[in-house]
Amino acid sequence: MVIDRALGGAAGSRRSRWLLEALIAGAAAGGVLAAAGQPGAAHWVWGGTTIAGSLPVTADLARSVLRRRPGVDLLALIAMLGCLGLGELLAGAVIAVMLASGRALEAYAESRAQRELTALLQRNPQVAHRVTPTGTVDVAVTELLAGERLLIKPSEVVPVDGRVTGNSALVDESALTGEARPVLREAGDQVRSGVVNAGGPFRLLSSVTAEQSTYAGILRLVRSAAGSRAPFVRLADRYALAFVPFALLIAAIAWGMSGNPVRALAVIVVATPCPLILAAPVAIVAGMSRAARHGVVIKDGGALEALARARVLIFDKTGTLTAGHATVAGIKVEPGWSPDQLLGLAASLDQASTHPLAAALVRAARRRGLDLTPPSGTDEVPGSGISGQVNGRKVRLGRLQWVAGPGPPPEWSLRLRRRASSEGRSAVFVGVDNGIAGAIVLDDPIRADSARTIRSLRAAGIQRVVMASGDQRVVADTVGAALGVDEVIAECTPARKVDAVLAERVRGMVIMVGDGINDAPALAAADVGVAMGARGSTATSETADVVLVVDRLERLVYALHASQRSRRVALESVLAGMGLSILAMAAAAAGLLPPLAGAILQEAIDVAVILNALRAHAGGRAQSAVSPAALALSRELQRDHDALLSGVDELRSLADRLDHLPPPDAMTQLYAVHAFLASEILPHETREERSFYPLVAARIGGDDPVATMVREHVEIGRLTRLLGHAIDDVGEAGPGGHDLPELRRLLYGLHTVLRLHFAQEDEAYLSLMDQEEADRHETNHAGRTSLSKIGPPALPIR
Repeated sequence: MVIDRALGGAAGSRRSRWLLEALIAGAAAGGVLAAAGQPGAAHWVWGGTTIAGSLPVTADLARSVLRRRPGVDLLALIAMLGCLGLGELLAGAVIAVMLASGRALEAYAESRAQRELTALLQRNPQVAHRVTPTGTVDVAVTELLAGERLLIKPSEVVPVDGRVTGNSALVDESALTGEARPVLREAGDQVRSGVVNAGGPFRLLSSVTAEQSTYAGILRLVRSAAGSRAPFVRLADRYALAFVPFALLIAAIAWGMSGNPVRALAVIVVATPCPLILAAPVAIVAGMSRAARHGVVIKDGGALEALARARVLIFDKTGTLTAGHATVAGIKVEPGWSPDQLLGLAASLDQASTHPLAAALVRAARRRGLDLTPPSGTDEVPGSGISGQVNGRKVRLGRLQWVAGPGPPPEWSLRLRRRASSEGRSAVFVGVDNGIAGAIVLDDPIRADSARTIRSLRAAGIQRVVMASGDQRVVADTVGAALGVDEVIAECTPARKVDAVLAERVRGMVIMVGDGINDAPALAAADVGVAMGARGSTATSETADVVLVVDRLERLVYALHASQRSRRVALESVLAGMGLSILAMAAAAAGLLPPLAGAILQEAIDVAVILNALRAHAGGRAQSAVSPAALALSRELQRDHDALLSGVDELRSLADRLDHLPPPDAMTQLYAVHAFLASEILPHETREERSFYPLVAARIGGDDPVATMVREHVEIGRLTRLLGHAIDDVGEAGPGGHDLPELRRLLYGLHTVLRLHFAQEDEAYLSLMDQEEADRHETNHAGRTSLSKIGPPALPIR
């Protein structure tokens, strides 16, 4: 059996069923005649049934020989011809029925194993509704170009990638993501081809051609997957072919020692290597289908096997482990300004900027609900910044020296720039009316699921994790340390990534995960290349062996588990099935198993092998659904986190400048941060511990899985009390030189613990979110895009 036999479609399955029904009817008719006292007629009917059953076997064997791939059906053909020659006509008819039933069961097993892959192919839309000034016109999907206005009717598959225009759209993305819950896409939101309109009609503005769309890329991958033969399957075929002379040798020995040719026939009957022929491809295809169910398309069986055996994982950094998109990480303001005021002015001005990072400020302002004003009199200086008028005020935005002008910049701005550079962040400075009003820090944040995914991959058998990045050493080391990778390769060119892949092969099979065009050579060089996102026109998804259709790194864990399970189930089925067949051969050679009983026993072995191989399609234990109330609470607490982060960062900012503040100003700001901790942070943590942590504990399972986070709450409360006591001890006069070290220690400690604690809770939030909410969280709070890069985040913005 080969994979493409099951891909012959429904017609092949129907023919197998019709043949089986005809052979059963023939065998039954012979039994009726024998019971009626007409053995001669019964033998004629059984003989005809045997001949009818041998014809498709003969045809398959001839085709195999012509393809220079000799078929292992030779033993089955010899068995049926032997039954005809030795007069074992009932046994021959039973063998014909059993062989036909095995083929029908095989066709059913493969159709079930690959049902997700087949479903993807069958959903390919053929017709689109083009909107014209006079109405809509039906056109072939292949004729669509970028910029077309289309009407998507209810229950239709979206034919091309595009953006929603006019009314919002409710779409079912389950074919791409594996998540059944419909997703609401507002006007301007991107919609991928292949999703289904689950609501009313909406209009779409195409952004690419059909050939360049997401779904077209997925279909190319699926067709590649459907036509492949895994190395384990090819090895099974070779072993099965070697089994033929072995079985004939045992049959000859049994005949020679007993002098009874029926014993030789019995050996051949039970010697058909169906466990090898059936188990491996069914299990491999089932694993590929299981992965597709979770939004992972594996191109071929060879990739699935290599994925199961891989021990080394190399990640690209930007866009794979990090968001790949700039986000606002913090805002520093001078006295008299609020963060929202500064961001509003900067984002208003950046609406006129062509700089690729300007969109980050605009997104952040809109997310905070700020009203943006169109700027006037703008002047953008490449490499320096942009200036203009916003609400009657002169605003400058960009590099520190350009914004500060000829005079020396404030000391805090130099410290902030140094810190941003050391942390792999970028700082954009904002000047208002000829003075620096503050600065906005931008970051390419680590994906919320990156650390958890790496831990899960290690638990699944990955022994070494390497991060390859084109960024500067300080940036790459910072991210690598946060994720706990084994090695960081910084300032990495595409050629050096290929060298890294080749060098790691001495440790085992290598997986390379990337998202950009510059990752394509390394993906091709790796044993398994994994691309983030399925854009049909990108070099990465075309080069990769595995494509994560959903742009979430944790789906790689699903793929790894599916591949390992498939390979394990295939091996178990082969070993158990062949062991049983060899025992049956020994019994037949000893005269304990006549041909008729042997045929029935062999069919039982075949059925057991196929059913066991289908276990590869089954997933693990499903997690219980999360209630709407739990999801709502998770979203609410996540919004609280976002609102509290700026106050948390103020703790470190105050510690940095404490030495330079006049004592009265220092006391005022110390009182403010302590009030923030006591009135906002501590109540928030109490609420989480009482209402949210029980939900997380139930979701994760185990013995007190939230104990670490509860202990951190205790530490946050302790440090807050100590800070309060230290402030009381200082008094109204303000801190002196002997007070500053203790105050700084407490402020830095609180900042570190809170940042770590928030990161842990972010993972807990994601564990409760369904796919739609998790994706929306990643988009809104990590600013992710799928297949584009913005360059090293430590470079100056302007």
